[in-house]
Amino acid sequence: MAKLRVGVIYGGRSGEHEVSLASGASILQNLDPARYEAVPVKIEKDGRWILPDHAPTAISAADTIEGARAAAARPVPGGREALMPAHPGTDTLVALDRGASGSAVLTGLRLDVVFPVLHGPLGEDGTVQGLLELANVPYVGPGVMASAVGMDKVTMKVLFEARGLPVAPWYGFVTADWARRRDEVLRRALALGLPLFVKPANLGSSVGISKVKTADALPAAIADALGFDRKVIVEAAVPDAREIECAVLGNDEPAASVPGEIFPGREFYDYEAKYLDTGSRTAIPADLTPAQVAEVQRLSIAAFQAIDACGMSRVDFLLSRTTGALVLNEINTIPGFTTISMFAKLWEASGLSYPALVDRLIALALERHREKQGLRTSVL
Repeated sequence: MAKLRVGVIYGGRSGEHEVSLASGASILQNLDPARYEAVPVKIEKDGRWILPDHAPTAISAADTIEGARAAAARPVPGGREALMPAHPGTDTLVALDRGASGSAVLTGLRLDVVFPVLHGPLGEDGTVQGLLELANVPYVGPGVMASAVGMDKVTMKVLFEARGLPVAPWYGFVTADWARRRDEVLRRALALGLPLFVKPANLGSSVGISKVKTADALPAAIADALGFDRKVIVEAAVPDAREIECAVLGNDEPAASVPGEIFPGREFYDYEAKYLDTGSRTAIPADLTPAQVAEVQRLSIAAFQAIDACGMSRVDFLLSRTTGALVLNEINTIPGFTTISMFAKLWEASGLSYPALVDRLIALALERHREKQGLRTSVL
């Protein structure tokens, strides 16, 4: 049986570029060479697609954020430019070579399936998924709409509330609101009660998030969040919250993993705590009652279905030690795949190893693609 050619797309133009490099490295290292032929594809921070000469490597706990970002911003020496034609065809990705005369030579890579591990805007938000849809190539993870909704925390909250799912009190606004109605924005945000979390609406990995404990600190937190996105969400803090996460896998009949718990090495699970701080730790499975486990799993699948996701997602919750209330925080449609990421750990604890998880995700992508090929594209 011929090997499947799997294009692993990583990097991207978002603030989560460095995390994506680490996720791409893990997937490339765990693709079974007997079954798959891996094709690494990196999107540089300037937006260029390249076929790198060297596979990515994960950032380590010893790295500084500034060092990791500076290294990622430097162009990779060598490699060929890659182009994704936005139309169906056998050459779903092409390599661009320049001959001695300077003329362009295009070589089709004939990918069977694409595994995007692009975190954040211009990758996880439906943009790359839309390009893959136009090229009619199977790809891992949720489609265009689910990806877009899963990235936009404001739209996500609206859909969760429409389904009757429990969310914390929140308020969303855009740059124009902040520029023209600053006093109203501050008033409505503070009406939620302190402390508050201020977040860019379209970003992940806790980039740009601030915990605000005083009214005086709110304007600076908003300005920081607006530096990453034109839309901001402000959320009321859940009192004495535990951070619970659950992984979802499947298409029309999704399954939920055992829940896990995050114990941040900092005040909350920010970028440093997630990727660069050895003080953070996890507990899998989480110390929950059977009823709490069942509710986390039920709500995880409900959130997955609320945005019409497929393939995979990780769903994050806040569980108040004070009130016992369980709050749905967000859904991540391309969760981290680093060696310390929760998605793979949760499924491993549920009986699915990392290589088997990769196999399953590729199978789900191909299944979804076959289903879509049976749809009519003409009324005649």
